[in-house]
Amino acid sequence: MLPDSFFNRPALELALALLGKVIRYCHQGVWLSVRIIETEAYLLTDKGSHASLGYTEKRQALFKDGGTIYMYYSRGGDSLNFSAQGPGNAVLIKSGYPYFDALSPESTLSILQANNPDRQGQPRPVHKLCSGQTLLCKSLGLKVPEWDNQRFDSQCFYVDDCGLRPQEIIQARRLGISQGRDEHLPYRFVDADYAAYCTKNPLRRGQHEGQDFWRLGAADPARV
Repeated sequence: MLPDSFFNRPALELALALLGKVIRYCHQGVWLSVRIIETEAYLLTDKGSHASLGYTEKRQALFKDGGTIYMYYSRGGDSLNFSAQGPGNAVLIKSGYPYFDALSPESTLSILQANNPDRQGQPRPVHKLCSGQTLLCKSLGLKVPEWDNQRFDSQCFYVDDCGLRPQEIIQARRLGISQGRDEHLPYRFVDADYAAYCTKNPLRRGQHEGQDFWRLGAADPARV
């Protein structure tokens, strides 16, 4: 379980550091795990952030210490965020990829698929289970009423460092930001090896390096 101090850093730095970390969630007595492959940073001063709209009871998690869970509904689904250093700063967990190990063996894939079937009720392919913020929460079984404004709990929900480090990180502009709300800010970060499995592939055909995306190189273990 990552300590609170891990989250007590600027949102942009936290968004980078979370890539490769593993979300652990105990769903109905079984541990499900997802590797974080895409994040977006949001700052209090950023017009695209919820916090920029001001403090409310619903948004209070954004103004608490780093590592507070902030969940909200997006397009009818649940979304997961972690507060960062400083009031109003946070990181959205945009996409993940199922992770299997001794705690969450490959047999847990069937549970992820049962939680999040496709529109025909069929099992989703493994690479599509968590390719978006609401799909990720649905696959894990994370719900706004249960986890918004809560802290991590080693018995049921936490973020783990399994020693996974992105070999290259792609930086791009965030997705779904309305015009005039700082949509130009390049606060989206993607593990390049998993770019094809994110909300929208930043390396897709038609995108230009230096204009639509930037390569940051390997993650620095000393910083993350």
